[in-house]
Amino acid sequence: MIDCHVHIYPPEVIQNAERIAEKEPWFKSLISGRVHRWATAEDLIESMDRNGIDQAWVTGFAFRDQGLCRLCNDYVIDAMRQAPERIVGMAVVDPMARGFEDEISRCAAAGMAGVGELFPDGQVFNIDDPRQTWRLAASCFDHGLFLMLHAAEPVGHQYPGKGRSGPGEAAAFCRNHPEVHVIFAHWGGGLWTYETMPEMKICLQNAWYDTAASPFLYGPEVLRSAIAAGVGHKILFGTDFPILEPGAYAKLFGSDGLDANRIQAVKEDNAKTLLQRARDRVV
Repeated sequence: MIDCHVHIYPPEVIQNAERIAEKEPWFKSLISGRVHRWATAEDLIESMDRNGIDQAWVTGFAFRDQGLCRLCNDYVIDAMRQAPERIVGMAVVDPMARGFEDEISRCAAAGMAGVGELFPDGQVFNIDDPRQTWRLAASCFDHGLFLMLHAAEPVGHQYPGKGRSGPGEAAAFCRNHPEVHVIFAHWGGGLWTYETMPEMKICLQNAWYDTAASPFLYGPEVLRSAIAAGVGHKILFGTDFPILEPGAYAKLFGSDGLDANRIQAVKEDNAKTLLQRARDRVV
């Protein structure tokens, strides 16, 4: 099993969270939520062993402060070195900060496979504006990295960290940057449903969707519905650990009408395909 959506935090961030939150409103909102949990690299490995997770795609927290992003990246790089077969790193950057491309280059050289999870609302950039995203997209493509962006459903209940970047903005990013493989977290806020439209299936060829936070948002039938919509090959299992652990997704994979091959694709095969295509720069 591959968990493609995992967060860990450097001890310095955990210890100084209240002080950091004073200057990072999005971070403050998330850590103040009732579902928030902290986890270190050691906590992650223990959870992986306990839950039968073979590999995790791991990131820190996407701050507006590029120095804090670098601190998180250093921590993830060290975790990768400690468990190279089990931890695949993703770099966090502020795509509006001067010189963020250099940090992506540094992280790619250290063996990271992707960039993200970035927070458009929290980091104050618009993913549907190519003037704000072209350098980010170019850096990912140049280094053979995939990109993970936070996305949220435009309807339903409010919660800390939901934000307003949803299917419309996500679709615009794909239209503007078809060369970049992009994972839209949390089912892309429902973006996958629009792949039943012929023109959107073409537009969204580079879009992927993870299952992170599903138990908080959807009923277990969402996976069966997405497969029926023809996007089963682009769904990635992600937990949003430490907020949720793999066991919380048992009902998702136990939904009626799912065969073993479909489940295997979501739990592992699709992630391997994405990783290879991003490295080969093939959409």
